[in-house]
Amino acid sequence: MSKEDDNKAIVGRWFTRFWGEECDLSVVDEIAAPDMLLKYSLHEPRRGREDIKAFMTGFRNAFPDLNFWGAADLIAEGDFVVGRWEGGGTHTGPAFSDFLAGTLPQASGRKMHFTGTTVLRLKDGRIVEEVGLDDGVTALTQLGLIKTV
Repeated sequence: MSKEDDNKAIVGRWFTRFWGEECDLSVVDEIAAPDMLLKYSLHEPRRGREDIKAFMTGFRNAFPDLNFWGAADLIAEGDFVVGRWEGGGTHTGPAFSDFLAGTLPQASGRKMHFTGTTVLRLKDGRIVEEVGLDDGVTALTQLGLIKTV
């Protein structure tokens, strides 16, 4: 297999086990670099395995049905892998204050479903950074945190 194929396989595992329907946080220790950067427009950037695990634990507590899945084949070039995705969930858990645009009260019942594109950089078989461009306006509007005209 080529480096690109190896990197796509690693990212495929990450998307399935970290972002998929059932989150297995052990994957963070397995394939994330110790100082990995996780950055999306909806949240503060996260750095390091423990910070990333804490982020996902809080996100999934607030949105127990959280699930993201691929919307197209992964594209790889050198150390980079790009993936398109869609997903979301229903806020039925505790109050959630991790969105940069505001806080959801406990169990608001609001649903979000949105899309995005993510670029991941790998080094020596580990994910060094995941930087995504998501449709945050859609998600935040659905959650009632912003209003559109």
